[in-house]
Amino acid sequence: MAELMEYLQQAVDRGASDLFLVAGGPVSVKEDGRLVPLGEEKLMPQDSQRLLAAIYERAGRSMVPFREKGDDDFSFAVPGLARFRVNAYRQRGSLAAVVRVVAFSIPDYRALHIPEEVMEPAAVKSGMVLVTGTAGSGKSTTQACLVDRVNATRQAHIITLEDPIEYLHRNQRSIVSQREVATDTADYLSALRACLRQAPDVIQLGEMRDHETIRTAMTAAETGHLLFATLHTKGAVNTIDRIVDSFPAEQQGQVRFQLAMVLHTIISQQLLPAADGGVVPAFELLRLDNATRALIRDNKTHQLESAMATGGGKGMRTMDQSILSLYNEGQITRETALQYAENREQMERRLSQ
Repeated sequence: MAELMEYLQQAVDRGASDLFLVAGGPVSVKEDGRLVPLGEEKLMPQDSQRLLAAIYERAGRSMVPFREKGDDDFSFAVPGLARFRVNAYRQRGSLAAVVRVVAFSIPDYRALHIPEEVMEPAAVKSGMVLVTGTAGSGKSTTQACLVDRVNATRQAHIITLEDPIEYLHRNQRSIVSQREVATDTADYLSALRACLRQAPDVIQLGEMRDHETIRTAMTAAETGHLLFATLHTKGAVNTIDRIVDSFPAEQQGQVRFQLAMVLHTIISQQLLPAADGGVVPAFELLRLDNATRALIRDNKTHQLESAMATGGGKGMRTMDQSILSLYNEGQITRETALQYAENREQMERRLSQ
């Protein structure tokens, strides 16, 4: 246990995002997007097994389900240090884990370079707000900041459904009920259905994984609740297409109509290497107005990109507009802007102006 605590302490002290315990290489952390070994000695299979056992002991969790399934996802906290999200798995016959470091306190959105336009949906009374992006793009953190804004500014009952719980919300002006899948409830869908009988004003859904969960989430947003949810999609257009395509073909027309009615904002994000080290987020924002609702209803999502590009006055922006803005502010380099641009040729012309 002492060995594990030493590694966790080092990860927190170094400001690392993740700790890697994988046999065949040294214990490593991810700092500012770079893998950094914490020593030269390579972990043997018995070492990673010992460290995994210590993690399970610390979390008060049985290893039996993990040994049966081959992977496991859970979280635990060390008082005075941090909260940790663990993904344990088997690889090449040995046990391994990636441990995400999560601070106890909700981070200040300004320190994370999250613009005020991204935080504005926290003031909405009802509708669906989607936070999307690839794995590791900061979706959970942005979602936590939005919930924290609601918690600090409104008297509401906030229910979060997470797998696992990452950030701990203390009651401020709101009451916050946090439920963890597999610990407090069987799955997202049953928790979401039960949630609607628990007098919520705001619902945070960790992830929409199937069309039944998506349908229930849209119904919740339609019946007067504010619902935050995440999707592993890149860009607003892909997000809408992904939702619609998850339904059978004969239901997709109805889903487009319902989605156009309940959707309020899509926030799509990615993390870019900052010019001075670290990372900085870039955000694409789609706001739903009469014009964008009509495009979704009429299956013209390919036109949403131009609607976002010209919708700056309504708080909209494309990913490339966000990247260009970061470059003009000196937060990223020219090379980074070109590397992450959706349309590299167009970005090159804009950078040359």
